Amino acid sequence: MAEKRRKFDPEFREGAVRIVTESGKTIAEVAEDLGINETALASWVSRARRAGAAPAGGSDEPERLRRENAHLKRDNKELVMERESSNAAWSCG
Repeated sequence: MAEKRRKFDPEFREGAVRIVTESGKTIAEVAEDLGINETALASWVSRARRAGAAPAGGSDEPERLRRENAHLKRDNKELVMERESSNAAWSCG
């Protein structure tokens, strides 16, 4: 049997969109926190951005992405070094 679709009032939708745009959390994280469908929330955010009611990304979004990228590069470099040292140990034994 098909599930009954839940209806959300405009205030709830606006609040959910605001959480996505202001918190730095992903749509998936916010949807899970609110107990709503990720696709529905993505649609609300997209609609709000097209209407100009929500920023395309938070004002600190580029900086947050730069920090995350730097962190991931450091992690990757560390993992590559660990793998290389592990491979060197195997080839010597």
